[in-house]
Amino acid sequence: MVMWLLAALAGFRPESAESQADDRECLRRLAAGDREAAAPLYDRHARAVYSLVLRIVDDEADAEDVVQDVFTQAWRQASRYDPARGPVAAWLLVMARTRAIDKLRARRARSGPQPAEDERAIETLPAAGFDAADVLVGAEQARQVQRALGELPLLQRIAIELAYYEGLTQREIAERLEEPLGTVKTRIRLGLLKLRESLAEET
Repeated sequence: MVMWLLAALAGFRPESAESQADDRECLRRLAAGDREAAAPLYDRHARAVYSLVLRIVDDEADAEDVVQDVFTQAWRQASRYDPARGPVAAWLLVMARTRAIDKLRARRARSGPQPAEDERAIETLPAAGFDAADVLVGAEQARQVQRALGELPLLQRIAIELAYYEGLTQREIAERLEEPLGTVKTRIRLGLLKLRESLAEET
């Protein structure tokens, strides 16, 4: 669930426009075959990526392996990065979560067949913050909210989670995500409208 991404995003220090441009330049150089461009990208983001992965796999050695896989994948797929879909940090975190879940599944597969409930638990990765929702609106409604959030575009989900589960103001969210304030307001508004429509359909 997106809270794991938010937990890792919390590890990022707000970056200047220059730093963001540096990230994009690193990916451009990687796409052109310049392996040395991986080093500054790794230095800036490895800690947050490692933090996210460790939360999922709960094993330091596995987490280190996944981090290496993530930056190898970033190097190989640098040409696929689309700045319009968000900062490089978010792109790396999406890859990190996917790789971490793959590692967790592989580890569990070596232990033999797992119940279907365990597989669903891997997919949802229960999020801090939903405990309160369980108390307030009941477990079933909390699951409905979680499912509806999962259907939102990534950046809308992140903005909403930061606002309602991390308690950040819209201006703080804009600084955290390195986006214009107007963009963040629009994402939250559109995301909440979609959530309301999804929940109305379920009920």
